[in-house]
Amino acid sequence: MASHHPIMTRDELAAFLDREFPQIHMGGQTYFVDEVRPLSARMRMAYHERHIRPGGTISGPAMMALADLALYVAILAHIGPVALAVTTSLNFNFLRKPEQRDLIADCRLLKLGKRLAVGDVSIYSEGSPEVVCHATGTYSIPDRR
Repeated sequence: MASHHPIMTRDELAAFLDREFPQIHMGGQTYFVDEVRPLSARMRMAYHERHIRPGGTISGPAMMALADLALYVAILAHIGPVALAVTTSLNFNFLRKPEQRDLIADCRLLKLGKRLAVGDVSIYSEGSPEVVCHATGTYSIPDRR
């Protein structure tokens, strides 16, 4: 079973993402690993006009990507650099219009087993205590034999 304490640091996770998923930085870096803690992680999506949709809100797909990435980072922080851990389900509740500023994603792992990890992600506009999006997700962890 995976440890309840991170085995990868924030800098190691950022380097892993840069190496294994350079495409997430196309057009300039937007996603940042802010913090890794026991069974949790915090990510940031820098505000950029490319994330805005008509009506002036940050798009749902941008928030979905942030939540999925935050869950992935929280899991890898605890199991190590397993590029083939994959999303098996994600559920989103968009609760209010995010402000046009950085978004913060706080991920908490609810279950971290040998084959599955389940977590939830709360997304906030930077500086605001109100959740703008809540997501739950499950990841499949490959057999590491």
